[in-house]
Amino acid sequence: MTQRRFFSWSCFVALAFWLLGNIAFAETAPPPPKEKFHLFLLVGQSNMAGRGTVTPQDKTPHPRVLMLDQAGEWVPAVDPIHFDKPGIAGVGLGRAFAIAIAEANPGVTVGLIPCAVGGSPIDSWQPGVFYQPTKSPPWDDGVRRAKIALKSGTIKGILWHQGESDSTAELAPAYEAKLHDLIARLRGELSAPEVPFMAGQLGKFADKPWSEFTTKVDQVHRELPRKVPHTAFVSSEGLKDKGDKVHFDADSYREFGKRYAEAYFKLSREK
Repeated sequence: MTQRRFFSWSCFVALAFWLLGNIAFAETAPPPPKEKFHLFLLVGQSNMAGRGTVTPQDKTPHPRVLMLDQAGEWVPAVDPIHFDKPGIAGVGLGRAFAIAIAEANPGVTVGLIPCAVGGSPIDSWQPGVFYQPTKSPPWDDGVRRAKIALKSGTIKGILWHQGESDSTAELAPAYEAKLHDLIARLRGELSAPEVPFMAGQLGKFADKPWSEFTTKVDQVHRELPRKVPHTAFVSSEGLKDKGDKVHFDADSYREFGKRYAEAYFKLSREK
């Protein structure tokens, strides 16, 4: 009887170690060869970070979609991808975008670099600027994380969704010059002067008409492809909010991600 108990206990211990080893393996994901690892930078404010309700489908990893976590490690990309506001960040557009890219390119692994910061105006995306609400420097953190990621892969695109905080009488008039400058700075830091840059349209929700200043920021986004090479405008037409008239709901984020992917495919073909 003692021998049988010892055998059973030994089997249990062995099984426990096997499970722990496999869990650890599942939580870390070694990146593929650099040329097959396509990186995309996610920048902007809360609608890029994502505020949608997370469901089981958002927790199911795709074998070729990874994300750079807060510690700078590559892990399977599951929502919430961002960590700008723990407990608030949820489903965003990044994961749906990455899955669409991966499915269209079977030999490629997609790596997301989440850097968006909820509420951040475009002025906070300057070197050395500290954004008090999240106690972080959006630009400095974003560049640092991008350079960590570039050790493993190749930058293929930048996704931008921002402008709600700049839709004011004071800030909207200067938004275009600041956005064009930000694109040039990002491309310079990444040593990628022609990397595709995609700007998403602000949410246009029922019962909340745009002000003239939101319309001005929207105009800047719309005119981007005409004024800055290798850029795209991604429409949010028909997408819905989560009830707060600010953030998209989870289904809309997933659809928005697919629209960003279509914009990327078009830019890639044109390039």
